[in-house]
Amino acid sequence: MSSNTTRSAKISCKILDPRLGKEIPLPAYATDGSAGMDLRACLDQALEIPPSQTRMIPTGIALHIANADLAGMIVPRSGLGHRHGIVLGNLMGIIDADYQGEIKISCWNRSDQSYCVAPGERIAQLLIMPITRVQLELVEAFEETKRASGGFGHTGRL
Repeated sequence: MSSNTTRSAKISCKILDPRLGKEIPLPAYATDGSAGMDLRACLDQALEIPPSQTRMIPTGIALHIANADLAGMIVPRSGLGHRHGIVLGNLMGIIDADYQGEIKISCWNRSDQSYCVAPGERIAQLLIMPITRVQLELVEAFEETKRASGGFGHTGRL
């Protein structure tokens, strides 16, 4: 695939809050090279997230991906996480192809200072990713590899 080739797919999106597309922008890619679509806080007023607390924030949209070969992944915005300690309460959210409810973002303030989320603020990103569904093949033993069952830093730091 060349660098100018992009994959695209259409998924159904239902607007649940009439402010979307008017006062609050619809989910969108910030640049041509963005992997994730920005999701915005669909709030009536600013919402404070105290230190070490989580708050559920509505996005005002529902998606129906409808293709079992795709799934939505909700990931944090890097600037919010690095500068303000705002990440996802579940670290990463999954939107299954058959889910049709409102997308809500669990925001966790892992910092020691309160953070105020403004209405319409970009709070997370939505990635649509290909999914491979597998069937487990039961075996008595695995084919030997160099790594075998070594994990959690078994290869050292440097």
